[in-house]
Amino acid sequence: MHSAGADEPLLDLRLVPPALAAWAATAAGILWPVGYVTATVLGIGALAVQLLRGRLAKGVVTMALAVLIAGIGFSVAAAMRYHGVRNHPLGSLVGKVVTVHLRVTDDPRTITGGRAMVRADLVSMGEPAQPSAGPVVVFGSSSLLSAVAVGDTFQLRAAVTRSRRHDLTVATLAATGDPRVIGGSPIHGTANSIRNRFVDIARSVLPADQAALLPALVLGDTSALDAGTIGMFRTSGLAHLMAVSGANVSIVCGAILLLGRLIGPRAAVVLAALVLVGFVILVRPSPSVLRAAVMGAIGLLGVLTARRRQAVPALAATILVLLAVSPGLAVDIGFTLSVVATAALVVLAPRWSAHLTSRGWPKPVADALCIAVAAQLVTAPLIAAISGSVSVASVAANLVAGLVIAPITILGTAAAGLAVISPVAAGLLVRFCGPELWWLLRAADYSSAGGSTAIPVPSGAIGFVVIAVTVGISVWLWRRRWFRWVGWCGALCVLALIVSARLVS
Repeated sequence: MHSAGADEPLLDLRLVPPALAAWAATAAGILWPVGYVTATVLGIGALAVQLLRGRLAKGVVTMALAVLIAGIGFSVAAAMRYHGVRNHPLGSLVGKVVTVHLRVTDDPRTITGGRAMVRADLVSMGEPAQPSAGPVVVFGSSSLLSAVAVGDTFQLRAAVTRSRRHDLTVATLAATGDPRVIGGSPIHGTANSIRNRFVDIARSVLPADQAALLPALVLGDTSALDAGTIGMFRTSGLAHLMAVSGANVSIVCGAILLLGRLIGPRAAVVLAALVLVGFVILVRPSPSVLRAAVMGAIGLLGVLTARRRQAVPALAATILVLLAVSPGLAVDIGFTLSVVATAALVVLAPRWSAHLTSRGWPKPVADALCIAVAAQLVTAPLIAAISGSVSVASVAANLVAGLVIAPITILGTAAAGLAVISPVAAGLLVRFCGPELWWLLRAADYSSAGGSTAIPVPSGAIGFVVIAVTVGISVWLWRRRWFRWVGWCGALCVLALIVSARLVS
């Protein structure tokens, strides 16, 4: 696939190298104690560029200095964070039981063995309480699931162990008693009540499987989903739908912006901004949701304006801002997936869609196909590295699922907003989600084919390289007619596999 027009403006990539340098410097400084060394080496490089600037082109000097300065700044920041984690006061209490005050930052989750895991920020520690800070991970009995919620501040007795996570988590805490909630956030409390009411309404008007899926798609709440449904979505390449992503934000804000034809563009932009803030609070203003909101806004910019030249600098600037505010994102796989998927949305998909449209494809069909293909291709190596498998039905599954995701997201979000104000109206909107949820469940069921559409590959770096090379070669060969025939034959084989698996089952 290539551009349909030779006069298409070149992409503005000037901010991309500094953003990548900042990302690499931050990740290296968090994973290893090399931040100050890296900053020193880059500083020497910047000095060398300055000394040689008379022999180099002005553009080369400017770009080199931008990259080196970004690397220096973010290397120092990462080194300071690394030093703070390694020398945190909790580190001297490893093996001891302490009293801590924590603020919950994400929903408690069930883990293997029926236990629970909670992510929280440290507020204070010890007796008497001494103010402290830093992210921690708490493990405890299943009682944690019902005892605390996002925004709650609670007291807990816990044993301190060193964190095995390769991020900025300062310690891992193993609860030795029950938590005692001592405070909460009014905003989070309101959001929690709305979420709970929405879940109750879904359970009252939808079949059990659909009622469990709707909160996952709209709010990212997967607590009611059984292991079979989760496995089915993972195998079919649809697991990303059950986490709040930039796509959710784009759909919700895009629907509001479409009202601009009725209420005016300026009013629509203001309303979209207000809805975005409310959506983030309702879903949870956790780092992952904030990341999704920003990436969704960038993706929306690229899709609505079709100005990829503006979207790419905006994406690069967003990476710099997010890494400055939350350096831990540099080693967060979710952040990486969001960035590459958003880049595919604003760079590759419009280019490929324009090519297909010039050949007579209807634009809505071309857009849907290219968005699904681009997103799956760029994220496939990362997904393979994480899961050790690749879904051969993921593109088809996402195309079929894409027909109903927008209605589910819009109707579901509106129903969540009405859950407290007008439960009857919310229930009516939830009922309208029923057919779409049925369709999505059937799409996941058929495309998973009982687990047979997931091809095992090596996990880790080997799997990443293997799939990345395979994808790169495939894209390069796609312009050749014989390879396109091979691709379509492969698609038919996947279809035959799905049909045969359904017949056997």
